[in-house]
Amino acid sequence: MSDDIPSILSHVSVGTNDFARATAFYDAVLPILGCRRVMEHPGAVAYGKAFPEFWVQTPVDGAAATVGNGTHIGFIAPDIAAVEAFYAAAIKAGASDAGAPGPRAEYGAPYYGCFLRDPDGHKIEAAFWDIEKDTS
Repeated sequence: MSDDIPSILSHVSVGTNDFARATAFYDAVLPILGCRRVMEHPGAVAYGKAFPEFWVQTPVDGAAATVGNGTHIGFIAPDIAAVEAFYAAAIKAGASDAGAPGPRAEYGAPYYGCFLRDPDGHKIEAAFWDIEKDTS
C-alpha cells in the first residue's frame, strides 16, 4: 500500500429525488472548492478534482432517496474566503443554513468552516484547516 494516496476514502454518494435540482446545486457550489464534473451516467454525476470522489445520484433500487440521520459530507476548502463563498453560493442555490461560516473552538484553532443542508436535506460542510494554527 502506498502512502501517497491522498485520502482514506474512494468516494461518497448521496441520493436525490430531484436529479436536475441536485446537480444544478452542486454544479453551482463545488467549483468554488476546485471540483468539477468528472464522470456522468444516467441518473448519476460524479464530482472531483481528478477522479470521482463525490456522487449525486438517484437510488439504484428505484426507491425514494432519504437523508442519513447523523451523516454529513465535509469538503475541504483551500482558504477562509472559499468557505465563505461556498456558504453564500449554497444559500443562493437553495441550501438552508445549518451553521454559518466561522471558527469552532471545539474543533481546534486550525478549523474554520460552515454547515448547510443541500436541497435534498443532506448535511454538508466546507472547512479550511489552517495548519499554521496547529497547537498540538
